[in-house]
Formats: sequence, C-alpha cells, structure tokens
Amino acid sequence: MNEHRVVALGGAGAMGRPAVEALAQRGDVAELVIADRDLAAAERLAADLAGVASATLIPQAADATDPVRLRELFRDADIVINTTGPFFRLGVPVLEAAIDARTHYVDICDDWEPTLDMLALDARARSSGVIAVIGAGASPGTSNMLAALATRDLDTVDDVFTAWPVDVPFVGDAPEDSAAGASAATVHWMQQLSGTIQTWVDGKPAERPPLEPVTLDYPGSGTGTAYTVGHPEPVTLPGTRAVTRSSACVMVVQPTTAAYLMTLRDDIDSGKLSLEEAAAAVDHPTAGNFARAALRRPWLRGPRALPAFFALATGSRGGRPYAVGARLIASPRGMARATGIPLALAAGQILDGSVRTHGVHPPDAVLDPERYFDALAAHCDPPRADRGEVVKVDQAPATATTSWPA
Repeated sequence: MNEHRVVALGGAGAMGRPAVEALAQRGDVAELVIADRDLAAAERLAADLAGVASATLIPQAADATDPVRLRELFRDADIVINTTGPFFRLGVPVLEAAIDARTHYVDICDDWEPTLDMLALDARARSSGVIAVIGAGASPGTSNMLAALATRDLDTVDDVFTAWPVDVPFVGDAPEDSAAGASAATVHWMQQLSGTIQTWVDGKPAERPPLEPVTLDYPGSGTGTAYTVGHPEPVTLPGTRAVTRSSACVMVVQPTTAAYLMTLRDDIDSGKLSLEEAAAAVDHPTAGNFARAALRRPWLRGPRALPAFFALATGSRGGRPYAVGARLIASPRGMARATGIPLALAAGQILDGSVRTHGVHPPDAVLDPERYFDALAAHCDPPRADRGEVVKVDQAPATATTSWPA
C-alpha cells in the first residue's frame, strides 16, 4: 500500500539517482520529491522513471544551504535521503533541518569529522522522535554491515578493520567509474589523505597520519598490506562493536599508487598543493610526481592476497582467539550505484518499520545485516538470489592477525 512521502535531497545527482530509482519502485512510497539545485536534471530524471515508478515523482528546486527552505521541504515528508556534499559543510545543517521538521533521515556521509558532530545530535533527534542513519553508502555503509557480520559470533572483539579497493580488481567496478570517482570526490579523497585522521588505538580514539601501512592476515587468503585513510568507520565501529584494541579504515592499493598518494599528501601538508591541485594531480598524473614517488616504492608492501572489499575482526570465541572476515563478492556496478543503492536499502528498513530506535546511528547499529545483503543481491549486476551470493564470511583460529600502528 502506498503511504510514504520521501524527499531525495540531491536526488538528481550521480549518487542520488540510483537511490531515487530504487525507492520510486517501492510499493510503500506514494510520493517521491526529487529535490535538487538543478531543477532541469530533476525533471529529466522524473521523466526517465515515469514508466517504471509506482510512486508519484515530484521534481523540485532545492538549495541545501537554505535552512529555512529545507525545513519547509522536509516538514511533510516521512523521510529525507541526503546525497548533497561536501558533508563537512552540509551534513550537520541538513540533519538539523530534518530533526527540526521531525522527519527521519539517511545520508551517505563519508567524512569522519562531521560524523562526530552529527552523532552529537543524538539526544536532539531522540527528543524529536527522529531516526537518523548516517554514512549509509558503500564505505561507510556496506562496510559497516560487513563488520556486523564479522563480529556477530565473537564473544569479545579486539580489532575491526574495514577495507575498500582503489586499484585492485573488484567485481563491482565499472570501467568508467574508478574508486576515486569524479573531481569533487577526488578533492574529498585528498582531504582524507592529508593532515591527521581519527582512528582507534589501544582502546581509545587516536589522531594518526593517513597512509600508514597495516598488515592484515585474512582468514583463508593470507597476509597483505593496506593503507589507512580518513573515514567514519573507526569513529563509529568501536562503539557499536565494542572494540577493545584497534580500528581503522584502509585502502587496498598497489604500492606504486600508495607511493604516489604519499607524495601528494606530503605536498598538501607542506602547503605546496591545495586539495584541488592535488586532486588534479590524481586525475592527470605527471612524470615529475611519478619520479618522486618511485623513490618510496621499494619500501612499500602490497595487498597480495587480501580481498578487495572486506571487514576483518579479531577477538575470541569460546575462550579461543579467532579472526573473522566478511568480504563482498558481488555488488551494484560502479561507485554511484554501489553508494546510492545502499542508501535506498537503509531508508527502506526505516520506512517498513524495521528500525524503530530514535536517535542518530551508524548503519550497523540499527540495520539488519541479513535483510540488507538479501536486498542488495537483487540490485547487483547481474542480480543475485540471496546474500550468500553477495557476501562470504571466512574465519579461522588465530593468535595475531594485525600489525599496526608502528
């Protein structure tokens, strides 16, 4: 039965479009407002979906920087999905608008700094009867749900690492859609590879430099090295998974690429490059930067047998040490769909009443992982039948499976 009204803020953009496509075909969505600063793009998307959507699609111009207008837009909605960025600038005010409008909320925030600020709105959301799930994309998002699977049968959790691919083969990749993505995404990536990032070390938050090597022993595969990046997972997983020792988000990346990124990081930190200039150097590499990076390359190790997209947990079960990994083996193709589809799935669990806990939450705190991966299977390319064709859990008794930090 159609009953819900959904607002998709940034719904005509690259990440918003797949979420809109998925939600527009849900039987319980009556109206879907495609709210975007580009009204023409919203109108085109509504026209494109007219033949398949069960919901009434309403294109509407929207400015994410206008707090008064946002509250008016959200007031009559049951839920808002937010794909507008950068989240370090827009995440908090958009969430505040949803809370003030008493409207449930889901986004794809992948910045660790605003994640802390948005979690601080938990009490305000609870008092307003609002459910907010933040970081419900690919990473964070799917990565959190992998961590939920990896930790669920452990009695105690020592370490949790989440990993996503940069330049290693993965079934969810599209030829035109690299891990870094388009220019705006690359600028964000440079921000998360410079300065310091928040991780979890010795059972407490820790500021560390990015691109630190982390050696992991994945059950059934073997040992490889990945490199840290600023992301929300080590901000949220220690609380939801009760991590007693270490947590970080890492990139599965070849040593040559890691060396190149380290060169750009040093130039950003020294003031030689702005984030935008560093992003341009990623999109259009230069021989000079490659030459400088080549000096680092001999000292760096590669991923070897590590999977491309996974969560790895260590801890104990029945008094014995265990390592448990959950790896993605199928995905919606391309970064946009791999991010937008999970957003729609998170919104769906709120719309159907599966999530009832008010407040601001990371995905693994409130979403059901089995339902999540079963639903994700239908959106893979090609579609899969169930979660067993999307995610595989590997485990083995272990004594030491990580080497980080130095």
